[in-house]
Formats: sequence, C-alpha cells, structure tokens
Amino acid sequence: MEYVLAFLVLIGVLIWFHELGHFLMAKLFGVKVEIFSIGFGPVLLSKRIGETEYRLSALPLGGFVKLYGEEEEIHDKRAFSSKPNWQKILIAFGGPLFNFILAVLLFAFVAMVGKQVPKYIYEKPLVGHVVENSLTHKMGIKPGDVILEINSKKVQNWKEVESTVFENILTKSWSIKVLRDGKEINLFINDSISKSSGFGAEPWLPAIVGRVVEDSPAYQIGMQKGDRILKVNGKEIDGWYELVRHIRESKDKPVLLTIKRGESIEEKMVIPKVDQRTGIPILGISPYVESTKVTEEPLKALIDGVYRTYMLSILSLKALWSVITGGISIKTLGGPIAIAQLAGESAQQGIIPFVAMMAFISVQLAIFNLIPLPILDGGLILLFLIESIRRKPFSPKFKEAWVKAGYAIIIVIAGFVILNDIIRILSGGRL
Repeated sequence: MEYVLAFLVLIGVLIWFHELGHFLMAKLFGVKVEIFSIGFGPVLLSKRIGETEYRLSALPLGGFVKLYGEEEEIHDKRAFSSKPNWQKILIAFGGPLFNFILAVLLFAFVAMVGKQVPKYIYEKPLVGHVVENSLTHKMGIKPGDVILEINSKKVQNWKEVESTVFENILTKSWSIKVLRDGKEINLFINDSISKSSGFGAEPWLPAIVGRVVEDSPAYQIGMQKGDRILKVNGKEIDGWYELVRHIRESKDKPVLLTIKRGESIEEKMVIPKVDQRTGIPILGISPYVESTKVTEEPLKALIDGVYRTYMLSILSLKALWSVITGGISIKTLGGPIAIAQLAGESAQQGIIPFVAMMAFISVQLAIFNLIPLPILDGGLILLFLIESIRRKPFSPKFKEAWVKAGYAIIIVIAGFVILNDIIRILSGGRL
C-alpha cells in the first residue's frame, strides 16, 4: 500500500505540473482553456472558475488540458487552431518545460534542506578497494592509489570523482591519472561503465556494522549496529571490503567472526545466506559510514538545481541515443511498475530521498514527452515545425492518421516496458 500511495503522489505531482505548463502557456497566448483535469475517467470533483472547468478524476495516472479549437479548425482569435505555429509550439513545449522547472526546484529544495552525505567525500580520493571486473579494475588501479585526474579533469576529493564520473558515465574511452608510490601514472582503456561492474574505485571503510537486515543470518546471531568485526576465521581483517571478500570466499560454509562490541570481544558463528538473485553469499549487513549534513544557501541551491537538471538531461539524451543505436540494451528500460518500486523505496528512506527521486523522474518525463512521436508533445512540435516549413497545414485526414499511429506506438512501448518489469519480477531480480 505504501508503494501505491508513493506512486500516486509522484505521478499526481508530476502530471499536475506538466499540465500546468500547457495551461499557463495557453493563457499567455490568449487561448481559451475549457478543461484542466488531473486524472482520467469519472469526475470526482469539478468546479468552474471563469471560462475553465477544473476537474479531479478517478484515475490519477495522468491528466489533460482541453483547449478551445484544439481538435477542429475554428476561426476565432481565442481558438488554438487560429494561433500561429510558433505559439502552438510553445504551448506544446510548456509541459516538458515545467517538468524541467519542477526538477530544478526539487533539487534546489533538497540542497537547501540539506542531506546526509559521507564525510569521506571531502577527503582526497585514496583508493581503498577496487571492485572486480569494474572499469578501474580493468585499467589496473590498485588500493593505495590516489586518483588525480579523470578524462583530463583534475579531482581533489571523492565528491569531484563522483561528479566527474557522472558527467562521463556514457563515455566509451577513459583516461585516469593516479599517484602510486610517489609516481604519477597515466592509465587508459577503451571501454564503458555499462559493460563493466561500475566505476569500481571506492574509499577504505572500517569493518563496522551500520545496519542489520531483519531475519538475515547476521540478525539471527544477534549482530548489532556498531559492532566492529576484528577477525574472520581467526584471521585479522583490514576494513570492510576484506570482510566482504572472506564472506564471499566462504560460500555457504560456517564462518567464525570475532566481534568487538563496546569494551567486550566475543566470537559468533554464522552461516552466510546465498542470494538467489546474484548467487553471492551475504550476511545481511551494511557498513557504517560516518556522515555529515550539508546545506546550501538559496541562490547556490538554485544554481545546483539547474546544474543537476542540465547534467541529468544531457545524460538522459545520451542514454536514449545509446538505446536507439544499440549501445544500451532495451531490456534496461523500466515502466510504471519500476517507477512504483522506486517511489516506494525512496519514500521508505524519507522525504528527501523521495523528493530527489521525484526530480529525477520529472526530468525523464520531460525528455520522454519531447521525443518526436505522434501524440507526445515532441510529436506536436515536429508537426507544427513541418507545417511552418511547408507554409500550409496538414489535412485533417493526415492528422487523424498521425494520432492513430501515435497511439499504436505508445501502446507498443508501454506494453514492452511493462513486460520488462514483469520479467524482472518473475526472474527474482530487482527493478
């Protein structure tokens, strides 16, 4: 139920803001707005204010704005059909534009309210662990290396590493300069993160428990947050990732842990559980990461919101192009079920993660609506642009066929992404 409520709130806000963009653009150019509706289907609430009827309908999975003269040619200065094409284009663009604006405001809100971030992000990027088969593992980066540059951009801390990797996430050629034993070393690879196990270079973390999953092997033997693991099977370990390595090597065999809790030291025997999805033995614990709350001044938060929205838009467009050209598998596409899961999981983590996730989805909604497919805003913009070049409108018959083709394409896309979601669930994978 929590997932459903989170999904409905998410969709309701995003669609309302999207339709508000169309509504305000139409009003700006003097177009009469007949209906402003949140949701489809039976009308639950309705109120007429001025010339517009405002509705709240039973199915909150969308919404619409009905413009006077939108579906037929009417020779009236208040009709949509009588407006020049450049105004029609801006009215169509109003929805995606407002989704971009919403993303900026939400990201700015997150920055102003503040969020907990690991303290290590402000420390120099000293590599403590390299994930096997990751990009940096393939490049030959080792624990103890200090990352100096990524793709010719200097980085001074883990935060700059994170942002630089994010900016280059779809890049297929990488160069990284590291400091190793007092010498600068340049490493190169022609590969991508999508074909690797992530970027892979991570900071050192102490072997301290930050969270214990309920009903997990660690939970069953009484492990608690704050426990420090000193030894595995009598061997001393240096940090969290060495603990992880020992657990994975044990497979499903019993493991003896030496744990320090407060001033006392005790030994506990535990049998790791093999995750059915990944086949990896796990204890059901996550590491403790010392964090600090970071807040920004309003102006700086707004600038941060613009930057994040811009970068996310660029990456989304690159990802979309990679899907079209085959660089990224279409099986990675998610539909409403995946969005509902994201909404539910982020809501469980708190209001800030939920708001940040809403900003992310708002950008995706804007990008999707700008795809030049019939019935999408991008399709309308394309239609009006072609009419401007032709200097005459398309025939009603063509427009009817255009709309029908659009519905068919959207139904196929929707069916495919929903099927993708269902296959992931049936295969035991996460969305």
